Amino acid sequence: MTKDMNFLLKLEELGQLLLSIVLFQQLDYAWWIYPACILLPDISMLGYLLNTKVGAWGYNLFHHKLLAIAILALGYWLNHDLLILSGIILFGHSAMDRALGYGLKYTDSFQHTHLGWVGKK
Repeated sequence: MTKDMNFLLKLEELGQLLLSIVLFQQLDYAWWIYPACILLPDISMLGYLLNTKVGAWGYNLFHHKLLAIAILALGYWLNHDLLILSGIILFGHSAMDRALGYGLKYTDSFQHTHLGWVGKK
């Protein structure tokens, strides 16, 4: 991936993170809830304690934007603030991770992502 394309993709992810903050501000939660919850999806990494296949599967499930959008849409459809919050947090967290270079995981290694290798091979 070229340096310019990498920058463009990270900028897009940053925009999505900002969108999640704007959506959060429309909810009736205290401001500190967003930063307090933004790292919660990383609990899915606990699967790596078993093995890389389980870890990658769990990580990818909770870092996939389609799941975040589905939960968010369901929350709006049901008018359920906690589901809306959950979808926003999942979406914002995934965008933040990708802006930082952490992509969806392959099963061979935590460092092997769809965006390339994280850290040293």
